[in-house]
This record gives sequence, structure tokens and C-alpha cells, in this order.
Amino acid sequence: MELVHGGDWAGYRAEFGRDALDFSANVSPLGLPVGVAAAITAALPTADRYPDPLCRELRAKLAAAEGVPAEQILCGNGAADLIFRLVLALRPRRALLPVPTFAEYAAALDTVGCTITRFMLDEANDFAVTEAFINAVTPEIDLVFLCQPNNPTGQVTPPALVEKMLRRCAACGAVLVVDECFLDFLPARNELTGKAFLHDTPNLIVLKAFTKLYAMAGVRLGYALCSNAALLDKMRAAGQPWAVSGLAQAAGVAALQETAYADAVRTLIETQRPRLAAGLRTLGLRVVDGQANYLLFNAPADFGGKLRRRGAVVRSCANYPGLDATWYRTAVRTEKENAALLKIMQEVLV
Repeated sequence: MELVHGGDWAGYRAEFGRDALDFSANVSPLGLPVGVAAAITAALPTADRYPDPLCRELRAKLAAAEGVPAEQILCGNGAADLIFRLVLALRPRRALLPVPTFAEYAAALDTVGCTITRFMLDEANDFAVTEAFINAVTPEIDLVFLCQPNNPTGQVTPPALVEKMLRRCAACGAVLVVDECFLDFLPARNELTGKAFLHDTPNLIVLKAFTKLYAMAGVRLGYALCSNAALLDKMRAAGQPWAVSGLAQAAGVAALQETAYADAVRTLIETQRPRLAAGLRTLGLRVVDGQANYLLFNAPADFGGKLRRRGAVVRSCANYPGLDATWYRTAVRTEKENAALLKIMQEVLV
């Protein structure tokens, strides 16, 4: 079975009998925060209880951290869970996606038979979102996804364009989903977030997750912000009642206290991303300038397979609509790991 996403460490281990230098998943290179690990351990004695289906404590902590009322927060089993819940709640007839973008949007839309309109972003413009994407919203569109920054390009849509898109969606009767799962890696996250528009725009949903910044991919914890209480209620009813385990809720509460850890991750990424990009370009590879903790680059179609056999894994983007087998995405990790990856890449390209 071919998986849609990166991070398939189990598949690599089964094939090669060892672990890879894995750059295919965009999670914090600093590992699970010590405080989060301690909180999960401390919560183990409560594992015999059903978790709080309303995530009351976690939502209260999130409300304080995000500056939004707790009733405007819905927690889920990762952001992917919330994407599927939203689609099941709305059952849109036609949705608009920029291309390329995160694969889970289309996967969720396919489950309800939604017609997907794909707007091709311009490769010559490094796949940036422009006003042309806004103009693609028509009264026939029920739902629009905007990944901020976009996965896999790393491109950030300026807040002015996000606001224009939001107004256009409102005028056309469409819901706008702004996926900010990677935004917290950016120093300018507070200036770029769509949260500022939540108060008076019931057609906006902002998605966030603990997965990436806190290296909690195996814990599964995400949340949605929305001022439309009726829509959040529909999303809550669209999935199982105990989506977030008690251990995950304890982990989320602890993660929100890990401010020094989060700052350290941001500093590392801000330092290492341009260095890794420069290293890739020195090898003669085309790199898209992005602002996230990953880089999209172009290389020969057999490049990923050769890397894999030498013990390193990057994310093939061949299954992203709008890209082909010559496009890859690499995470930005520690200086030592990045140097090791570049060394293997150099050997492959000789």
C-alpha cells in the first residue's frame, strides 16, 4: 500500500531493517518536549477513564493562549480529523483548492462526492497565491481551503489577500478554511494569522495543531477556531464522541507551557532554513523560497529512490496535483542532520 504522506518510518524499517535519516515529515527536530512527556506519563493512571469529550481544560488553556473564547474552539484527533469533520458537516457540492496543496483536503472532499475545482498556482511565480485565486471563487463554490503557509511550497499569503478572500467567500456564500498548522514556526505568526477576522466572520475556520511545532505527530491533537457555534456543533456531531484521548489532552495542556521550547524551535528553523536552501542550490537544485520548516525543490525523478537506498528519505511530491516526480519536499532539521543529508545528496548527484 502506497501512503499519501511522508513520515512512514515503519515502512522504511520493514524494507531495510534500519531507520532512515528522515526528512519526509515536517515536525520539530528537537523531539517531544520534556514537559509534554512528563504530562503524558503523569496522566497514565487516568487511562482507565473515558476522556472528557468536550476537552474542557484544554479548551480553557487554548482560549487563553489564542485569545479567543473557549466556545469558539473545537479539538480533534489532529487537524486531519477536523478537516474530515468539517466536510462531513457541510457536505459541500463544489470546493476550491489551490494546487499544489495539502492532500488531505481533497481526500476529505472525495468522501462526500464533492466536485473539486483546482486552481493551478504559477510555477514561474514560485506557486504564490495571488488575487487570481480570489477571483476563482464564484457563487457555485461552497468551500475554499487555503494553507498558510502552503504545504508543500512554504509560500505565505499576505493578510490583505486573506481578508479579500474572506470577503469574497462571504459574498459568494462559501466557507473559508485557513489551515495554520505550520504558521507557528514563523516569527511573524501573530501578524499573519487569520484569527483577527474571526469575530465578525462566521464563514471562517482556522485550523491549528500541536503535531508539528511540538513534535507530537504520534499523539494526534489539533483544534479549530470558529465564531460560528452552529457549525462547530455540526463538526462535533460529525465524528466519534471521544476523538481526543485523555493522554493527548494532558499533552496539549503541557505543550502550551513550553514557550521556551517553541522559541528554540523557531530560532533553529529560522537559522537553518536558509543554510539548507543554500546547500541545495550549491548542488545545482532549484529551490522554492518558503517560510515554513520545509523546502520544496526540484531534482531528477530518480533522486528520491537513490537517496532512500543510501539511508535518507525526503518527501516525493509526485502525488501532489500540480507537481510531478521531479519535485520533492524536505524538512528543515538540525545543523548536523542537514549537513548529513546534503552529503548524501551530493553523493547521489555525482
